[in-house]
Order: sequence, then structure tokens, then C-alpha cells
Amino acid sequence: MIVKGPFDTANWTAEPPFEERDGVSLSRVTMDKTFHGDLDATSTVHLTVVTTPVEESKAYVAVERVEGTLNGRAGSFVLQHNAVSESDGQSLRVTVVPDSATGELRGLRGEMDIQVAPDGSHSYVFDYTLEG
Repeated sequence: MIVKGPFDTANWTAEPPFEERDGVSLSRVTMDKTFHGDLDATSTVHLTVVTTPVEESKAYVAVERVEGTLNGRAGSFVLQHNAVSESDGQSLRVTVVPDSATGELRGLRGEMDIQVAPDGSHSYVFDYTLEG
């Protein structure tokens, strides 16, 4: 099943880099999200961010526990993010961690696509299956 909707971000909190060497910096960031639509939920994202001397070249990995309802079913689940940007383009994979779902969402599997519009607004497309 595929669900779509907007989400808001808030409380972007960046810590000072925990490692800097040869122009490459590693740092931790947290931020909150509120999902709207068929996914009515909140989350906190825990990111590890890599920046390089080349502005377009960066990456992040993250985990995010999402809590709320998905098509009216209550529970939580964890998403894992893996993102890379470079001058040739970007790649982003956001996957439900297997067996991380609770409550009425047990058995959830899927991938989420995150889109950022030119005006800076965010939306998601969540392609998922729910066993059980």
C-alpha cells in the first residue's frame, strides 16, 4: 500500500563536531518531525552527518522512531536512513527496520521516499506492507 502526505520538521539541534580531520567533519544532529495524512505521527530523528570540503558532497545516516497511527492503526516503528549527496546527484534510502514495529503495526515492512519542494516544504511517500 502507498500513502502520501506532508510532514513538518522542528528543533534542528546540531552538536559540535565530534571528529574533524583534513576538512571532513562528523557531527550529530537531532530533529523532530510531525507527519500528516494517512501517517499521523511524530518522531525524533537521530542523525550522524558527514560534511566535506566540497559543499555538494555530504552524507548522513540516521534512525528515527515513528509513533502514531498508519491508516488508523496505532503503534510505532523505526526507520533507518542512508543518504549521500554529490555534484552528480543524490541517493536516499529510508527503510523500516525489520521487526521494529509495535502495537497494531507489528509486521510492518516498507520504504519511505522523502521529497523537498522548491519552497522547502517536505512530504513523504510511504510504500509498505503490513502482515497480520
